[in-house]
Amino acid sequence: MRLSKRMSRALRHDPARVGLVLDEAGWTSLDALCAALGVSVADVEDVVANGSKQRYELAGGRIRARYGHSLPGHVEMAPADPPAVLFHGTGAGAVDAILRDGLHPDGRQYVHLSPSEATAREVGARHGRPVVLIVDARAAAADGAVFRRGNDDTWLTDDLAPRYLRRA
Repeated sequence: MRLSKRMSRALRHDPARVGLVLDEAGWTSLDALCAALGVSVADVEDVVANGSKQRYELAGGRIRARYGHSLPGHVEMAPADPPAVLFHGTGAGAVDAILRDGLHPDGRQYVHLSPSEATAREVGARHGRPVVLIVDARAAAADGAVFRRGNDDTWLTDDLAPRYLRRA
């Protein structure tokens, strides 16, 4: 298994499986991660620096995944002003429920959104025939929704009501 996938499992989904403990903000020692995965600091730094999804961050000898956690709680990230419009990719089978009930994290800490319709379509393709939803992020933010920037391709928020969503 590629190191980035192993890191993802350890830092986003099942740290106990490799003997890690994450603090309330999702951080663990870089040395502890390297020992748990049997890799060098340089190996991990390479994934952080060159990973296509900018999924991890390093600070002060510690590491965490920025987003995508299925663990309880929230990895705290600073709120940010979103672009006027964001996109959400999903499979055709989920669209009616989303347009009726809104978007919910469903096993993750945050709802994931994209600033790119093309990226949202790629994400939707993971779930069958892709459908892209347009999110009126400006209106949602004006009504109190808090947005966070996960990376260049990922925006995060909590539940979004259906009134902010429409098909692309």
